[in-house]
Amino acid sequence: MDSIEKRQMSESVLVGSLLVLTGGFLDAYSYLCRGEVFANAQTGNIVLLGIQIAEGDWSMALQYLLPVVIFAVGIYMAEQLRWLLKQKDGFHWRQIVLVIEMLVVFGTAFLGPAFNWLANSMISFVCALQVESFRKIRGNACATTMCTGNLRSAAELMYRYRQTGDGVLLKKSGIYYVLILLFIVGAFFGGLVTNQLQYKASLLALIPLFLCFLIMFREEEQAGK
Repeated sequence: MDSIEKRQMSESVLVGSLLVLTGGFLDAYSYLCRGEVFANAQTGNIVLLGIQIAEGDWSMALQYLLPVVIFAVGIYMAEQLRWLLKQKDGFHWRQIVLVIEMLVVFGTAFLGPAFNWLANSMISFVCALQVESFRKIRGNACATTMCTGNLRSAAELMYRYRQTGDGVLLKKSGIYYVLILLFIVGAFFGGLVTNQLQYKASLLALIPLFLCFLIMFREEEQAGK
């Protein structure tokens, strides 16, 4: 008989999937509407920063530097929030993170093109909070705002399944591939909506974030082990 394992809802596939959709959506939004900056994963911004420095375009270099710095600040803030709120009664500390994310994303919708630098920094801050606070799905390390690590894990687990025939590894690999697909879906809808609504498109990212907030009132889920 399967034993019962209790897990935090913050590590559930449902919450992870909604956050991945949000990550893809915001990445498309920041790139299409906010000056072709990748606000989620900072590798692209760091590369573009180096290119702009090489070309002597310091104003553009600053545009790519700010999200990188703010992302680091967001990671620090996420850890600070966890330390301050983890032992508090009431809301789960990750729900507080989601509230902050929603407030910041809401604010980006009302910033015009002259403030793209600020909007990108705000989205980078949100993504840093999210990637640091929601680091696992069903106990497996994952990222909800970028795909590189998830793709590596998916391919590695698929190889290990082919070597061992262990169906658990195949299932885990499948989860990672689904997350990558959902990121693409989020980026797809982000592209469609941004082309229609422009700066206000970020408001639609509030929907999956709010759903995650509500779902986490169920503090635990049960699953066969």
